[in-house]
Amino acid sequence: MKANNGYFTLTIATIITAIGLGAASAASKESSSSTPQQVFDGMRQSFQAQKAKGVHARYQWDLSGPNGGEWWIDVNDGTYKMGKGKIDNPSVTFVTSDKDWVALSNGTLGGNWAFFTGRLKIRGDQNLARKLDEIFP
Repeated sequence: MKANNGYFTLTIATIITAIGLGAASAASKESSSSTPQQVFDGMRQSFQAQKAKGVHARYQWDLSGPNGGEWWIDVNDGTYKMGKGKIDNPSVTFVTSDKDWVALSNGTLGGNWAFFTGRLKIRGDQNLARKLDEIFP
């Protein structure tokens, strides 16, 4: 792992940038007073079925704060389902606050900054985390 430490850091930075700039950019026109639910609703409108072909991934969000909660997206070969609550065996889990998720989504909080300051945690498959930006641009 020591030999690949720089690569690992670069990979995480790439994931964070993709998430911060892409995945929920459908809500980018939302104000900072938006809620996580509005971000997820915006993601519904940006789904790219052709980019999700062959992808089988379960994404989980654990958001703290007054508008926080748990959301999930299940991508299955060009289709998706989305909901509130927990999903079994998530491939990727994003942990942050409600305000930080909205800020990441609308571009007022940089993904790298959020990750490296501990405001965003990503657990699970890094490749699938990156893929989220392509599926929900």
